[in-house]
Amino acid sequence: MDSKGAAFRRLHQEPGTFIIPNPWDIGTARILAAMGFRALATTSAGMAFSLGVAEGQVSREDTLSHCRSIVAATPLPVSADLEKGFGDSPQSAAETIEAAAGIGLAGCSLEDHTGRHDDPIYEFALAVERIEAAAQARRALPDDFVLTARCENFLWGRPDLDDTIRRLQAFDKAGADVLYAPGLHDLGMIRTVCGAVTKPVNVVMGMPGATFGVAELADAGVKRISVGSALARLAYGKFVHAAREMKSAGTFRFSEEAIGFAELEGFFTGSTQA
Repeated sequence: MDSKGAAFRRLHQEPGTFIIPNPWDIGTARILAAMGFRALATTSAGMAFSLGVAEGQVSREDTLSHCRSIVAATPLPVSADLEKGFGDSPQSAAETIEAAAGIGLAGCSLEDHTGRHDDPIYEFALAVERIEAAAQARRALPDDFVLTARCENFLWGRPDLDDTIRRLQAFDKAGADVLYAPGLHDLGMIRTVCGAVTKPVNVVMGMPGATFGVAELADAGVKRISVGSALARLAYGKFVHAAREMKSAGTFRFSEEAIGFAELEGFFTGSTQA
């Protein structure tokens, strides 16, 4: 049988565009698997929220423990959102790949966001060196592993499409398997990015601003669609709305929208599907 990494890579080689949704715990991973999705991706924000902290504040140990639990939850390949990895240097990027593969992940993403608000994006040369080191570490692994390289310009006040493409093209040449620039909010931009690189492109939907359907994104050249923290934020939003209703109005109408026990448990027992 193929490794999970090989199965994940094959998804990127098949015709068409696929959705890779982002669970934030074991239960949501199993629900998505039961619904027929073929791969899953973690969400760093959703993970942080589930632990009661802000994004970017989860330790290496807790991050790996969380990812390990998502990997074990279903038979599906899992790609992890590992933010910048576990350090700033190229060596730390390589070590992040080794650690990710060691817990059974089929892939992961590394971004060029430094984690610092005062200086949010790595200098170009360092950003490329980090992906080169990660790609080299990936090639040394015993099993396949899909490396996604992210350019974070549009999320950190640098909506520079030319620089974003320059970085993605450099990550492409450095050995990344998938390219990703979250925050692109225009189909024309997405089409331009997809046409400027040779590797599959991931686009995130569910962020504030314009959203597009699978057919539109496929026509623009997108291979993979993730939703980041959108599902987690939707769930937490419903929870907060319900808590506010109880606190402020003293009513419980929110329960009318709650999923029934039988349907919910059916996802975990095999009786409920898409």
